[in-house]
Amino acid sequence: MHATQRASRLLRRSAAGAAAALFLALPARADDWPQFRGPLGRGVSAEKDVPLEWGKDRNVRWRSALEGVGNGSPVVSNGRVFVTAASDQGRKRSLVCLDRMTGKALWTRTVEFAGVEPTQPENPYCGSTPCADGKRVVVWHSSAGLHCYDFEGKPLWSRDLGKFDHMWGYGSSPILLEDRVILNAGPGDRSFLVAIGKESGEVLWKAEEPGGNSKEWVGSWSSPLVREAAGRKEILVAWPTRVKAHDPATGKTLWSCGGLGKLAYADVALGDGIGVATGEDEAGDSIGFRLGGDGDGDVTSTHRLWARPRPLEVGTGVIVQGRLWTVDNAGIIRCTEAGTGKELLQERSPAGPAWSSMVLAAGRVYFTAKTGETVVFRPDPKAFAVLAVNALGEPSNSTPAVSDGEVFLRTQKAVTCISEKR
Repeated sequence: MHATQRASRLLRRSAAGAAAALFLALPARADDWPQFRGPLGRGVSAEKDVPLEWGKDRNVRWRSALEGVGNGSPVVSNGRVFVTAASDQGRKRSLVCLDRMTGKALWTRTVEFAGVEPTQPENPYCGSTPCADGKRVVVWHSSAGLHCYDFEGKPLWSRDLGKFDHMWGYGSSPILLEDRVILNAGPGDRSFLVAIGKESGEVLWKAEEPGGNSKEWVGSWSSPLVREAAGRKEILVAWPTRVKAHDPATGKTLWSCGGLGKLAYADVALGDGIGVATGEDEAGDSIGFRLGGDGDGDVTSTHRLWARPRPLEVGTGVIVQGRLWTVDNAGIIRCTEAGTGKELLQERSPAGPAWSSMVLAAGRVYFTAKTGETVVFRPDPKAFAVLAVNALGEPSNSTPAVSDGEVFLRTQKAVTCISEKR
């Protein structure tokens, strides 16, 4: 059967239940947002009552100024909000802990780095988002190391993973999986997926990836994503030229799907049985693929559903009822059939370009533009409507966090809690 026909059949069969299945897969505790893009790393919240509109003087519960910049997004765990901030031109890289109810700064832990690490102005140091489990918080500062603290700020362990050197800097975020921390360490001349013991800080395994010269247009900024199917967990990462599924126990490659561009900025977007990875490269494309390689190695010929060029999309999209929603670096909102790659809709964002990933909450999609304006729209290609454009007056390249009916936003100047609660 032709790949497009296979994709259409799969799409028809799965679209009706895609959103419901995604919500049912979320953990019972929905008030925490403990890692980049939420509890499962998919940009989906189970919250049903989330603020729609806000401004500098409207529905702001608190605003906490930051002494430093960064693109890392806030996370919320067990009454704490964590965010990274860099100062002194990246020589000081900090993890900031705020009280979730008041925004009061509880503690700051700073790592000093005297070396030279390149980046670009739009991607300042501290572009990585921390992860937390209610007791521990882990933060990656690239060449300045991986660090773990308890919720009182006590250092538990640190791990030097070496020097990372890429002209565009770093940006992938660690995640917690059971007893380990999983991190895409790179990009640059050296790049690898690594598992670190959550309690010990010891390296459990390392899966090396081909690097690229630090000045080449090659690299992955994709954060790991855990998927469970047929009783087995696998870690998905968008690497240059392909998506790979790794065994969480060993790091071994379970399967891979090729055709992706050499620049993989975004995480893998997951729907019901379908994955999409967006990439950029003259010789590569974005790809849609059927999940479930089952240890078969290269499954490009059997599982890839489509491969098409797309414009630069730094943030990760979200799949809703079989449709992928994204926003690109030119400020175009797109709706694409996840199973076929067919584009259904193009709309210009009212707030312009964005690096933010998209978040689905209360049946609406949220993303923050570079201007700091958060756009909220209804994800229906037949009745698409922008519902709100909410300005804080400060630029941002970060992704909203949704927790217990509130939205947490990071700009280059502050963290803000948006709430309609009295």
